[in-house]
Amino acid sequence: MFWTTLLGLTALAEAAPQFGGGFGTTMLRFGCVFAKGPLLTLSSPNVVIDRLDPLVNPGAIPSSHVHQIVGGNAFNASMAVADVSEAASCTTCQFSQDFSNYWTANLYFKAKNGTYKRVPQLGHALQFNDQFSTQTSGGILVYYVSAQPGQITAFKPGFRMLSGDAMARSRPDTKLKRQNCFRCYTGPNYGGDVGAPCMDDNVDTEALPTKPCAGGIRSNILFPTCWDGKNLDSPNHQDHVAYPTTGPANFLSLGGSCPSTHPIRIPQLMYEVVWDTTKFNSEWPTDGSQPFYLSTGDNTGYGQHGDYVFGWQGNSLQSAMDTSGCMGAKCASLTTQDITTAKKCSVPKIVQEDEDGWLTELPGTSMPMQMA
Repeated sequence: MFWTTLLGLTALAEAAPQFGGGFGTTMLRFGCVFAKGPLLTLSSPNVVIDRLDPLVNPGAIPSSHVHQIVGGNAFNASMAVADVSEAASCTTCQFSQDFSNYWTANLYFKAKNGTYKRVPQLGHALQFNDQFSTQTSGGILVYYVSAQPGQITAFKPGFRMLSGDAMARSRPDTKLKRQNCFRCYTGPNYGGDVGAPCMDDNVDTEALPTKPCAGGIRSNILFPTCWDGKNLDSPNHQDHVAYPTTGPANFLSLGGSCPSTHPIRIPQLMYEVVWDTTKFNSEWPTDGSQPFYLSTGDNTGYGQHGDYVFGWQGNSLQSAMDTSGCMGAKCASLTTQDITTAKKCSVPKIVQEDEDGWLTELPGTSMPMQMA
């Protein structure tokens, strides 16, 4: 489904009473800024990056690679399988009821002299009159899709999951082509952004783009949409969820039936991150080698992954997923906060190391570098 079509549907949704009409699919789209930690020494005032991972490396200080973290201030090296919303007192997300945590790997540029620089981020395109998401100067744009309002079960307190494989450096099939991708913007102001995420083969690739992108690079990570209905987590943080029997559902679609082992349909969750790679375009290697690396040491892009810990208050997300026709950052009884308030939410930085200057190696080099 193309963005132009979606915008037409949005006009109908915005004209509806909030939003009880039968307009079908609901899509929450909202920004989460990086929380400003009181011990932070980085140049970007609203960035929190840290070498912590309470899912894959619970309790480890530091974890194996750097992540960017947004959401509630209950985030820590260890997070019990419990109601996160009760432990958090503020959130960097636009919806006031969302104390979830969302995190991904960072992206770095490798210069000709072998040093690394963290790639800065941009805000997000203006859609649905949502000014908050354009002012994030980074952060993560989060989507929750209910393709069948009234039939989608929201995540439960304590739920968490992981999408992607940090160790992947190739993909033998195209099963995840529409689930994990990079968009090479053709010009400034999100140039070429006419197709839905991961759906435009002219600008979307599974691997990192192999040429300079005139408008930067966007990452999209989609999560599975079926749940076993019993387990809030699993040892690898993936086995308790699954894709439909026909394969992963495209963005904004329901997809096929859920497998009998995972019969419960859950919201389609997607992350979006915009990397401002343009300042490095003139330094692209003349030999054509890939100069961009995820913080895992991966310069293929196949290791892109996202982590999620659910933390919405009470029944707020379920109520939104049951409501038809919501688009953007307005839905049912959900309330929002302004970006000034969101930026005041504090998540202290725990691992004190320089991730923002020019580095001789990526933080956490205990993970072997694997190159394209």
